[in-house]
Amino acid sequence: MRQSEKPATALTARRPAAALTLAAVAALLTGCGSQPAGSHPAAAEAAGAGAPTASGGAAPCATPRPTPAGGTPAPSRPARDGVRITAVGPACAQYEVTNPNAEPYDVTVVFSRSPGAVGGAPENVTRTVTALAPGATATGQLDLPGPTPARPGTTPQVEIVKVRSVPSVEAPQPGGPCPPSGLRLYADDGDAAMGLRAVGLHLRNCGTATVNLDGYPALQLLDAEHRPVDGVRLLSGGAGIATGTGADTPPQKIALRPGEGARATLVWRNTTGDGAPVNAPYARVRATADAAPVMVTPELDLGTTGRLGIGAWAREDAAAQPPATRPPAGAG
Repeated sequence: MRQSEKPATALTARRPAAALTLAAVAALLTGCGSQPAGSHPAAAEAAGAGAPTASGGAAPCATPRPTPAGGTPAPSRPARDGVRITAVGPACAQYEVTNPNAEPYDVTVVFSRSPGAVGGAPENVTRTVTALAPGATATGQLDLPGPTPARPGTTPQVEIVKVRSVPSVEAPQPGGPCPPSGLRLYADDGDAAMGLRAVGLHLRNCGTATVNLDGYPALQLLDAEHRPVDGVRLLSGGAGIATGTGADTPPQKIALRPGEGARATLVWRNTTGDGAPVNAPYARVRATADAAPVMVTPELDLGTTGRLGIGAWAREDAAAQPPATRPPAGAG
């Protein structure tokens, strides 16, 4: 081919992505000068709490674009969905994330970074800012692969590939404290082959009461601006799309006791024919009709097929669920 109690403004990572903690942000602020106006205050609170600092008064690892003689500072790169790369140097890139919404949001950014040397292979790196307050800005840093001796002094390249954001109260929570609903619901990274897509929705009862499942999760598809996507047929089961995807299990009544889990599979094709292709990056999911909504990011590239198969809930052992562990803090 991916979110309510949260530590305020913690910079973390989800799925198999590197984590950027408040301590790392504190190191950035210490090494790169004073905190810019409008930056998130939690980063400043972390400074002096054992965070590593630049030694010997070293210059920042990333340097903003130079100011022409007698001129004004060159502007930073254009913002994309509230994310801006503010400086790039041989060792790192610095960026800021701003929440323009009227409520706290979790913002996930996928960056592409590559060494400055010719032939260096780019790689994608994901960073997530959690519980970013309305109008607030959080700063962060990416470590960059250094140039090889073949191109000394060259600067690595970094670009914003994709930005995804969800309201913090609806964010998936594969780990950490149990949500007030008593249910964890999140999407995995999915599988893709020959135009066929499948994404698993994972549900775990982390509360103290039994939850009764009967049938299918309820979905509302949303576009990149979180607006409802119309004109897509939501099919009960995946047989109308393809067989053998895991979305064919008949609906059954499940008494999900504390500690137990269930899974439902979304399946679709991205075939494109006549008409405009439909993309729905987000889906607002309810495990049951009266459950609190959770906004996941299955990246539904539906092409012009106009159909999405939704599998029924089926029991899932804890060992069968994808790991929810996070990489070490401060990884580049």
